[in-house]
Amino acid sequence: MPRSGTSNAPIRLKFDLAWVLLGIACGLAAATAVVYFVQIPLQPVGARDYVVYWATGQQLLHHGNPYDPNVMSSLEHSAGLAYPGSYFMRNPPWTLPLAVLLGLCSASAAALPWTLLMLAVLVASVAIVWPVLRAKSRQLSLLGFVFPPALHGVIAGQTSLFVLLGLALFLRFHKTRPFWAGASLWFCTVKPHILIPFAMVWLVWVLATRAWKMLAGALTAVAASCLLTECIDPAVWSQYLHWAGSSGIGAELIPCLGVALRQLISPTRYWIAFVPVVAGTLWALIWFLKRRHSWDWFEQGNVLVLLSILVAPYCWIWDQSAVIPALLYGVSRTRSRVPLALLAVAYIAIDIQELTGVSVRSWLYIWPSIFWLAWYLLTRSRGLQSVAESRVEAGSVGALG
Repeated sequence: MPRSGTSNAPIRLKFDLAWVLLGIACGLAAATAVVYFVQIPLQPVGARDYVVYWATGQQLLHHGNPYDPNVMSSLEHSAGLAYPGSYFMRNPPWTLPLAVLLGLCSASAAALPWTLLMLAVLVASVAIVWPVLRAKSRQLSLLGFVFPPALHGVIAGQTSLFVLLGLALFLRFHKTRPFWAGASLWFCTVKPHILIPFAMVWLVWVLATRAWKMLAGALTAVAASCLLTECIDPAVWSQYLHWAGSSGIGAELIPCLGVALRQLISPTRYWIAFVPVVAGTLWALIWFLKRRHSWDWFEQGNVLVLLSILVAPYCWIWDQSAVIPALLYGVSRTRSRVPLALLAVAYIAIDIQELTGVSVRSWLYIWPSIFWLAWYLLTRSRGLQSVAESRVEAGSVGALG
């Protein structure tokens, strides 16, 4: 006989499509990363972007010109670069010290430590941001660790992950340790072109709120890195300027909004690629001024990051790693399953593109930067709607009571 108050009815598990899709997305991203990591020892290091940083480190350590096409080509091809010509570290000169230590080792010996460093930066960034969000579900933090563009950046050995680290540290410390929050933004200067609207609003915000400690931290970090660069190679500044004037980057086909607009209107007018970022920056400044008295770097700052990635004149898929804090903030605040399901589908789509060998130069990679911003705005609108509905329900219950 069953005990009183018990039932023999079978337990029915509720099917949740959003969580199923999230599980598939996380599993597929992890599997993709494992597949690529297993292949790393089997491929020449020249098959990854890492080889450019290694060759730069070699030149800096031996007091050579890291923008010499002949020497760089020789170094890169000796490490297994399969493409013709030479490639250069396009980051600003004050970030060149990041590559110096790579020059102490051979290309193959430094490859694994560099990859592990990028992986550690990704893990640390998510670990830094997630506790601040005070989310109820720890499982959702996995969406930061398995973000496909970030994993792609780890495998390629790209420095975009340093930008993510800078944003994570800034968001973590901007209220409690302003000097170090400002200093952490140095990591964002590794690729300053992908956060222009964010940077312009930050500067205006600093001046408006008189956040002098934060400004001092940022200036100190940049000054220290410039001094270190000067000590390593005083001639690198002029070498960089000479290379930048003839690099031909403006003519490259990169799957981002600015380049797409240029190709659509006039492929030879390179200035057209900067139209979106100029318009986006002006909009961001006006938007900030309307909200300056209630400004929040998590809520409104996330919109700026997402907008910056969308309108950047030069942005690859791995550069979109910077949106991870915004996505984590969105998933930690939403009460709706729809945004979670949509985000999972986006992860799966990007993984499929990578697994099927779609080139990072393909226009098939233009949609993610648009999706992240649209997703965030949808998530926040649904989140606010859910909060409002819960308040109405609570009020109704109170009235009935």
